[in-house]
Amino acid sequence: MLDVTVIEDPEAAAASLDPIRGRLLAELAAGPASAAMLAGKVGLPRQKVNYHLKSLERHGLVELAGERRKGNVTERLMRATAASYVISPLALASVQPDPDRFRDQLSARWMLALGARLVRDVGSLITGATKARKRLATFALDGEVRFASAADRAAFVQELTAGVSALIRKYDAPDSEGGRDHRIVVAVHPTVKDQQPTREIDAQ
Repeated sequence: MLDVTVIEDPEAAAASLDPIRGRLLAELAAGPASAAMLAGKVGLPRQKVNYHLKSLERHGLVELAGERRKGNVTERLMRATAASYVISPLALASVQPDPDRFRDQLSARWMLALGARLVRDVGSLITGATKARKRLATFALDGEVRFASAADRAAFVQELTAGVSALIRKYDAPDSEGGRDHRIVVAVHPTVKDQQPTREIDAQ
């Protein structure tokens, strides 16, 4: 089972967003189970659960983990193909965000468009690397800082911009024949606390 996988197909995305199928995915992420075992947990008839499982299996969201005999019946044990799923903007290709349409470093919506492109691009890279059975060279840095004031945050952003820009100028080799382009995304936003209403998020 993968830790996380990206859903690019619109029909697979629709299947994962169905409340019942989402519940089944959550149950199967915890361990293999049969339709009969899941029926009691989700409060549905076994036949109905089996119908949903077949749809999830058709879209590659669950897979066969094994079989077992129970009386005169052979039960199929299913498991989720990943512990969690992310829906790529490719699932809504005609309306996916395009950060190249406008650039505003102080816009939260532009940041959202950048994040969507990050999910789309990395998801596609993972898919390609998996098919080619190759490792994907990536790096991510995650941290948290508390600013004493809005002025401190502005100074931090200014220094961050200058530092990252200097590194890009230092290592950028546009004329290198054996080089490979890499995208760099840096974001700074207020931390979202667990169960914190959106309206209470500091919008300074």
